[in-house]
Amino acid sequence: MVKLNRIYTRTGDDGTTGLVDGSRRAKHDPRMEAIGLVDEANSAIGLAAAALDDGENAATLFRIQNDMFDLGADIATPGEDFEPGEMTLRMVASQTQWLETQIDALNDRLEPLASFVLPGGSEAAARVHVARASTRAAERGVAALADAEPVNPAALSYINRLSDLLFVMARVLNDDGRADVNWVPGQNR
Repeated sequence: MVKLNRIYTRTGDDGTTGLVDGSRRAKHDPRMEAIGLVDEANSAIGLAAAALDDGENAATLFRIQNDMFDLGADIATPGEDFEPGEMTLRMVASQTQWLETQIDALNDRLEPLASFVLPGGSEAAARVHVARASTRAAERGVAALADAEPVNPAALSYINRLSDLLFVMARVLNDDGRADVNWVPGQNR
């Protein structure tokens, strides 16, 4: 359990941040960038959840927010041992599998796409689309980190699948896709 007595420590005043293993990284380091992007995506998911008036989708987003903290902790733990341990929190395949189950259940309600969908429709759907786009940015940050140093493959799978879930959820929130706004190529030429 995490216990925070003080919010400020002054240890980051030199432009570095501490990681789980005690090492310090520059605040602009790719690992710190990935952690920050995951945090931004989690905040966007929270904003989307606040706009929902249905308990089921909100509960899904709240569960995802908790997993996003797990993801941040995983990324904040450098190294090549990706097995969860007593003192090491790592993403696991079952978290991604849960997302896939949710995607399948939501997608069963929808007609197949006939066009790309503009990120809008209802306010709730639009907020979920913002969360999806933010999640894609976080995925790019985690992938960039993975190019530079080892990253848990389960973390990469999770963040990739999460944006898929958010896309399908946005469609469900648009009256099961009936209120989606379709892209019309070249419409305004």
